[in-house]
Amino acid sequence: MGIWKPAWLEALETQKFFVACSFHENAKKNEKNICCLDCCTSICPHCVPSHRFHRLVQVRRYVYHDVVRLEDLEKLIDCSNVQSYTINSSKVVFLKKRPQSRQFKGSGNICTSCDRSLQEPYIHCSLGCKVDYILRQKKDLSPYLRTCEALQLSPDFFIPHDADDEANETTQSTVVEGEEPIGSSDSENLSVPCTEFVRKKRSGLSACSRSVSRVSDEDMAANMSRRKGIPHRSPLC
Repeated sequence: MGIWKPAWLEALETQKFFVACSFHENAKKNEKNICCLDCCTSICPHCVPSHRFHRLVQVRRYVYHDVVRLEDLEKLIDCSNVQSYTINSSKVVFLKKRPQSRQFKGSGNICTSCDRSLQEPYIHCSLGCKVDYILRQKKDLSPYLRTCEALQLSPDFFIPHDADDEANETTQSTVVEGEEPIGSSDSENLSVPCTEFVRKKRSGLSACSRSVSRVSDEDMAANMSRRKGIPHRSPLC
C-alpha cells in the first residue's frame, strides 16, 4: 500500500499564502490567507463569495510561518502531541516543518522530524512533522483523519465588499440631490456666491486685523502708563 495524503492536506502544505491574488490584483487586502479545502487552493478574502459553500480555513502568520487554529484542524485530523501556541487568545498549530539551527541544550522533548526543542509532553512541532512521522512509521494516515462536512470562517473574519460595489456606493454617496453640475449653468450665477464669500472672508480678515491693532494700541498705552518717571541725576558738587 502506497503512501497517501488527502488532497486538502497536500494543499495546506504546498500552497503559497500571503501573496497577492491574481484574480484581484487591483483590490485592497488581496493577500491569500484562506485555504479552500474543497478546491485545494489558496484564495483571498475577495474570493470568499465564490467559495461560500465550501470548507474554508483561515491561515495566519506567526514568526514568519503559516499557522492554523487548532480548533479548525481538530475537525479534520488528530492533532494530539503537536505543540500549540497562543495568538490573540486562540491556540494555533504550525503547518510546516521549522528546522532548528541551534543545537538543543536543556530538558524537554525533541521533535520527531526536525529536531526542534519542544515542551513536554509534545513530540511534534508542526502538523507536517506529525504527518511525516505517521507515514514513516505506520504508512497509513486514515485512522487519524476525521470526517468534516462543513467548515466556515470565524464570524469576526473581515470579508471586503466587491470593488465594483464599493465604487458604485462611493459615486452615489458623493452626489447630492438638487445640485447642478458645474458648467451647465451660467457662469455669472456661479461667480456671485464666490465673490460674496471672498468679500465676507476679506471683511472678516480686516476686522480681525483691526481688532488686533486696537488691542495692541491699548497694550502699548498701558505699558506707557506703567513706565517709571525720568530718573533725576544727583547734583554736581
